Amino acid sequence: MSNFLRRLKLLPWREMLQIAALVNSIVIGLELFLTWGFTHSRAIRNILTLLYGSPLGLLIPFATAVGMGALAVYFLEYWHQQYLLNKINLWVLALCVLLGLVLKSFLPVLSFLVSLSEAALIGVTIGVFWKGRPYWR
Repeated sequence: MSNFLRRLKLLPWREMLQIAALVNSIVIGLELFLTWGFTHSRAIRNILTLLYGSPLGLLIPFATAVGMGALAVYFLEYWHQQYLLNKINLWVLALCVLLGLVLKSFLPVLSFLVSLSEAALIGVTIGVFWKGRPYWR
């Protein structure tokens, strides 16, 4: 048991949390832009109404969550190349991105793209492990 706790302490938590914060900040920025566009631009309002009124509107939060997970793995590959990625690191990264979604749920931001839900949980996990497929070993 102490070996497990020691391995857990040695994971790159700081880097994973920084990447999760960056990915969630990007999504928050896009949501703020869409909120501003929805209130100030008739064209963006019409596009969002058409998009979310169609059956495709149900897939947007899931697709955004998958993109968040994949983007997090991409940033981890790009900036922190010194860490050997494996299944445990990918699970920690998915957990950190989901923690960011939990914190985002407390912000007064209208969530056009993704919010904390089961679809987001599944989507982030699929995105992380889909992009991190070479590191499953």
